[in-house]
Amino acid sequence: MPSGRWQALHLLGPLLEASGSAVNILQIRDAADVEAAVRAAIAGEQPLEIRGHGSKQSIGHAMATNAVLDVSALNAVTCYEPNELIITVQAGAPLDDVLSLIDSKNQEFAFEPMDTAVLLGARSGRGTVGGMIGAGLAGPRRIKAGGARDHLLGAHAVSGFGDSFKAGGRVVKNVTGYDLCKLLAGSWGTLAVMTEVTLKVMPKAETERTLVLRGLDDVTANRAMTAALGSPYDVSGAAHAPHPALRAAAQGLAQGLAQGLAQGSARGALAGLASTGQAATLLRLEGIAASVSHRATALAAELASFGTAELIGGAESAALWRDIRDVMPFAADGALGAWPVWRIVCPPACGGAFGQALARDTGGEVIYDWGGGLLWAALPPATDAHATMLRRRLAAIGGHATLLRADEGLRRTVDVFHPQAKGVAALAERVRQSFDPKSILNRGRLVRTSIS
Repeated sequence: MPSGRWQALHLLGPLLEASGSAVNILQIRDAADVEAAVRAAIAGEQPLEIRGHGSKQSIGHAMATNAVLDVSALNAVTCYEPNELIITVQAGAPLDDVLSLIDSKNQEFAFEPMDTAVLLGARSGRGTVGGMIGAGLAGPRRIKAGGARDHLLGAHAVSGFGDSFKAGGRVVKNVTGYDLCKLLAGSWGTLAVMTEVTLKVMPKAETERTLVLRGLDDVTANRAMTAALGSPYDVSGAAHAPHPALRAAAQGLAQGLAQGLAQGSARGALAGLASTGQAATLLRLEGIAASVSHRATALAAELASFGTAELIGGAESAALWRDIRDVMPFAADGALGAWPVWRIVCPPACGGAFGQALARDTGGEVIYDWGGGLLWAALPPATDAHATMLRRRLAAIGGHATLLRADEGLRRTVDVFHPQAKGVAALAERVRQSFDPKSILNRGRLVRTSIS
C-alpha cells in the first residue's frame, strides 16, 4: 500500500466527493487510484459499490455499503484498430460513444449488448463498457455470435486483494492457461474492478431482412423458430411476440406520442405489428444483399406450412430487433411498467410451452428470443413476484430465472439471481474468494443476505 497516501477510507480525501449525503463517493482518476482505493477499503473493512454511471444500479440486491467507487473517469479509448477488428477501451467509457465510434467504421459488437434503460426506466445512453461486460446481457444475435464473454479478449482489473492484474491479451492466441477475463463477464462487479478491456469487433452486415409469420400460438411459433434455426439459411435472430405483448408496445407508443413525437416514434417498430391483432414471429437474415434475398425466399418456402411470410427490410428491420433486444413492450414508462420483469433462460425446445403456461397461469405477458431459449416475462405484482412457482417449474426443465426489474423492497425478500445448486454454489464461492476474500467488491449484490 502506498506509504502515507490512503491508509483507510476516511483518509481518501482527494477522492471523496462532497455530496452532503451518507454515501461516500470515491472519484478515482486512474487505475492506480483504483488499486489504492481497494487497498484502503480492505484496511478499513469497508465494502465498495462499483459504479460507472449507475444505469444498472437497480439490478440485483441492495449492496451492503455506503461507499461508491466511481470509475466513470476511466473513459478513454486507448486503442482502436479497425483493420485488426479489435478495440481497447477503459471500463468507464460510455457504451453509446464506443458504439458510435465503431459504427463510423461500419463495425459493431456482434453480440448486440442490451440497453437496459428502457426496461429499468433509466436515462438512455448511461451504460458503460464495464457495465456491459459485468452484466453480460447479450441480444438476439447471441444464438449465432455468442455472448459478451466470447468477444472479450483481455482485461486489466484490480482484485479484491487490491492487486492489479492482466488477463488475456489483444488477440486470441495470446490467451494461455486459465482465461481469467472470461470470469469477469457476468460477474456483476463481484470479482474485480475492471479498468480496461479489449474486445473483438465485427463488420456490420451489408443488409438485413426480417421474415414475419403472423398468428402463430407460442408452441407453434417455437416449432417455426426451431425449424428456421435448423435450416441452412444462417438465421441470426429468431423471436416471437404474442399479440398481448405487441398491444402493450402499441399502448406504450400512444403514451410516448402523447409526451412527444421523438419518444413515441422510438418505440414504434414492434408497436406497428400490433394492428392486425395477431402474434408476430420474427426471423432475421443478414449478409450481402444477393445472399440475403436468396435465403429469404428459400426460408419462406421452407416455412410455408406455418403461413405466408411477409418481408421487412432496412431500417425498419433493424428497429424491430432493437425493440426485441431492449424488451420495448415491457418499458418502464409503458403499459406494463409497474410489473416485475423476469429474464428466463431455458432449453429452446421447451420455451413455447413453458411461456404459454406461465402467461396463462399468472395473467402475465411473455416475449420470446433466442428461438425460445430466452423468455422475458412481465408478471402481475405478487408477494414473491411468482418466484416460488416460476423456479419450481424451471427446475423441471433445467432453466433459470433472474428478476431483472423489481422495486428494492421486493429485491430484499426474493432471490434476484437464480439460487445455485449446492456444488455449483460452493465452486462459485471458491472462485469469488480467490479474487476477493473479504467480499469488498459489490458485497451482497448476487446473493441475498440478512444485511442486504
